Amino acid sequence: MIYTSLDNPRMKEFKKLHQKKYRDQSGLFLVEGAHLVEEAYQAGALETLILKEGETSSFEGETIYVSDALFSSLSLLETPQGVIGVCRKKEPRKVEGNVFLLEDIQDPGNLGTIIRSAVAFHIDTLILSPHCVDIYNEKVIRASQGMIFHLNFLVCDLKEILPSLKKLGYSILGTRVTHGKDIKTIEKNLLFAIIMGNEGNGMSEEIGEFCDDFVYIDMSRECESLNVGVAASILMYELGK
Repeated sequence: MIYTSLDNPRMKEFKKLHQKKYRDQSGLFLVEGAHLVEEAYQAGALETLILKEGETSSFEGETIYVSDALFSSLSLLETPQGVIGVCRKKEPRKVEGNVFLLEDIQDPGNLGTIIRSAVAFHIDTLILSPHCVDIYNEKVIRASQGMIFHLNFLVCDLKEILPSLKKLGYSILGTRVTHGKDIKTIEKNLLFAIIMGNEGNGMSEEIGEFCDDFVYIDMSRECESLNVGVAASILMYELGK
C-alpha cells in the first residue's frame, strides 16, 4: 500500500512532529536521510520507517510507503532523500562524568555543534535550560550529525540542578571572555560542570552566582568573542586532554 494523501490521520500525525508541542505530547520525533535514520536504528530509537515509493529497506519494523508528492510534504529538506524515521525520545540516565550546562541557547546550529563536540570529546551529559532550542528540532539533529543518539541529556531548571551537582562533588565553572582562569590551567582530574550562556547575553548573573570559578579561552585581542558552539568545542577539547 502506498499512501498518497496528507489527509490520512497517520500522515497528519507525522506532519505535526515538525512542531515541538506535538513532539512533547507524543514522545516522538523525526529524522531524515539515510545517515540519521541509520544512527537512530543503531541506537534502538527507530520505531517507524517512512519511504518514498520506489525506495527499499531491510528494516524489519513498521515500514510505510508514500507517494513522491506526499513525501515532499512530509520533508523539510529542499532535496528530500527518500527516507524519514519516526523515533522515540530518549530517557535521561544518571549524570556521570564531566557535564556542560547550556543556558537559553537559541540557535539550532550552535546546539547541534555542541552535541557533536560533546560526543567527540567525551562529555557525558548536556543539561539544557527550558528556554533552549528544542534538542529534537530537525536542524539541531542534522547539525549534530546524529550524535544526539550517543549523548545523555536532560532539560531542567539550572537553578535547581546546580546545587545537586555541587553535592555530588562537581566544580561549577562559568565562562567569561575575560577575568577568568585560562582553561589550559584548570586541573584536569576534577569533575567539571561548565556553564555556557546565551548567544547574545552570555551567562546570567543569577546562574553565575553558583559558579566556583570562571574560565576563558586565551585568544587574539583582534577577536572580541567566539561563537558559542566554537567556544564550547574548544573548552571540551582542552578538558579532555
